Amino acid sequence: MGTTIKWCMTGDDPQIIIRFPLFRENFLVLELTSLDGPIEPTIYVPRLGRYDERHARRLPEAENFLIVAPVGAIGNVCKLRVDPSTAPGTITTRLTTHRRYEDVQKAIDTFNALMSSKHLACLESFPKITLPLKSLFSFRKKKSIRDRLSIIYDLAAREGTAANRIAPEEIWLSLVTPIYNTPARYLDDLYRSFLKQDMPGCELILSDDGSSSLETHDWLRRHQGLDRLKIVQNPANDGIAQATNAGLRAASGGWIGFIDHDDLIAPNALKVIHNAITAHRDVEFIYTDEVIVDDTLEPITIMSKPAYDPVLLSGVNYINHLSLYRRELLESLSFLRKGFDGSQDYDLLLRYTKNLRDHEVLHIPYPAYWWRHTKGSYSQKYLEKATYNARSSLKEAYGPRDNDVQVEKALHNDLHRVSFDLADEDQPFISIIIPNKNSHSLISQILSDIYTKTNYKNFEVIVVDNGSDSQDVLGLYEHYAKKHDNFCADIVLENFNFSRSINRGFRLSSGTHFLLLNNDIEVLDPDWLKELVSCLNYPNVGIVGAKLLFPNDTLQHAGVIIGASDLAGHYYYRQDANFGGPMNRLKVRNSVVCVTGAVMLISGDCKNTVGELDEANFAIAYNDVDYCIRAHRSGFRSVWTPFACLRHHESISRGSDKLPQNLVRFQKEKNNLREIHGTPHFMDPTISPYDPIYCSQKTAFDGTRLPSPRHWFHPPSPDERGTLASESTHPAPNAPNHT
Repeated sequence: MGTTIKWCMTGDDPQIIIRFPLFRENFLVLELTSLDGPIEPTIYVPRLGRYDERHARRLPEAENFLIVAPVGAIGNVCKLRVDPSTAPGTITTRLTTHRRYEDVQKAIDTFNALMSSKHLACLESFPKITLPLKSLFSFRKKKSIRDRLSIIYDLAAREGTAANRIAPEEIWLSLVTPIYNTPARYLDDLYRSFLKQDMPGCELILSDDGSSSLETHDWLRRHQGLDRLKIVQNPANDGIAQATNAGLRAASGGWIGFIDHDDLIAPNALKVIHNAITAHRDVEFIYTDEVIVDDTLEPITIMSKPAYDPVLLSGVNYINHLSLYRRELLESLSFLRKGFDGSQDYDLLLRYTKNLRDHEVLHIPYPAYWWRHTKGSYSQKYLEKATYNARSSLKEAYGPRDNDVQVEKALHNDLHRVSFDLADEDQPFISIIIPNKNSHSLISQILSDIYTKTNYKNFEVIVVDNGSDSQDVLGLYEHYAKKHDNFCADIVLENFNFSRSINRGFRLSSGTHFLLLNNDIEVLDPDWLKELVSCLNYPNVGIVGAKLLFPNDTLQHAGVIIGASDLAGHYYYRQDANFGGPMNRLKVRNSVVCVTGAVMLISGDCKNTVGELDEANFAIAYNDVDYCIRAHRSGFRSVWTPFACLRHHESISRGSDKLPQNLVRFQKEKNNLREIHGTPHFMDPTISPYDPIYCSQKTAFDGTRLPSPRHWFHPPSPDERGTLASESTHPAPNAPNHT
């Protein structure tokens, strides 16, 4: 919380300079109040290091001001200037920072409710990086990655730190490394990377697992007794878990991190981590991004990670390196367990995070760890055993106490799928709501697929029709109503409003949960509905979406990213059907903020809490986005699963939003989404803050600066450029498609 400060202005050009660090919260909010009547403040944001009158923002006359600056999570523009007045007087200021736009909106609502003679100033953009484009994009792939990393690390080197407040004898961080016959050059690289941190209060612990290598023994002997380095000699080779535990018992820090014996700590990593810990006292677990390097330390790729996601974690250990644990909680878990070799870190991670709440886990989007990719690591040499051990851990972590779950392979042999048992007698009753008008070929196919190709028994089908006059369609309804007592068609002649149709379906439903289903969906796998329902077994899940393919077997839906192109857009849109995405995450289940309404399962609890779709503001487009964001803010998790795969014949039955008669409505719904949910500033936890999907297609590169750090932190490779729709004017890319 910010502190209110009173200022006396004595001259004719008073200035307030607000400074913030390289890594910071996404939003800065300044409350400014004049105690002597109306004033006209001016805001200056530095351009290329200078304050320029041409880019100044002059505010209209008022007594109370709320200034919101979207400074972003990272950037080398680290100051903002406010000139409150051109005359002497007295003012008060209160400065707060916020990670989420939702918190900013609360501050805005409070300001609007309480203040008179007021003005709200929201800076629409903020320059994050002022670096030449040429040095970033004119190299081959490997060299450009190294170049981008150099920029990131140089920026971090300028970051201030509270290191001067750390007593020399105080150890706040212990880094534990189990070693076994490790080549001296690997140990040299690791120890050198630790010494270069120049960060007090840290120690490196090397725990030798009974090495037989004379080279390793000689290195340990020569480095015995060096400052901030502890060496633990274990008499026998007892496995990586036991060697790590021996190092943990020798650790002094309140925080513990693990480093493999052939890996390195990235430049300035410990300073960035310390600053994050200082700023977030309530976190219990921290993880960072990492760089995969080859044996010569040449960077191969940057692994930019999403926010904490226990659903994604059930399929792949995407957290990996560098992970930081509180020592006390580690001790309560008895450290690492023997018998999980190859996946001992994964096992510990699952046990450690099982009872943590999302806000107790912090992701630092900084490539703090260099992971040397070699063929000699345990998990590479003994992959089959490591995979078996990982699945044993997953059974314990995700299985209910009274019913053990099964863990199978995902869409990749080394990844995992937690299989929640869903016997026929335990199936919840699902209300399937399908909007339709005419479109005989479409509605006949989806109804046939539900009743003849779907391996799920406990459901009802409700077709909400907005005025079909096709005798073929009306006859089809009559046929299904006579043949199936769990089918009904409700026909109301009215203009199409998708939200209104769905809400009508809600009111006609008697199910435990509700499935929104387009009329242009084709079933490909009989277990698709079982899979959607089974995902409700994850904690707090309120919405589940499916993997949707176009007829040409490219991706139509793999989750919707809020904030893409300032609105919302499909993740990896039109990629190949088997495209795995970063860390192969599209081959396992993921948490997302939003899924498309074309196939959207909504739990009863979520429906009762969030309510119905918004008929007034989102009649056709973005109603699914609006609903998912409301569910997200109500504490519900949405899940996307690739194990329910269907074909989507998009836009066959629905008119284009580009037509003149639809364009005005479409633009209004786009504006509604921006205004109601602040999508231009929404940082979707589904992906890294620096994912290229956030890059605006309307941005003009002027050759002197990068408008957003996302361009240089994780720029799109040729294979990634499909993350954005091919057209920025793509008609409601995530909206349901009906007539």
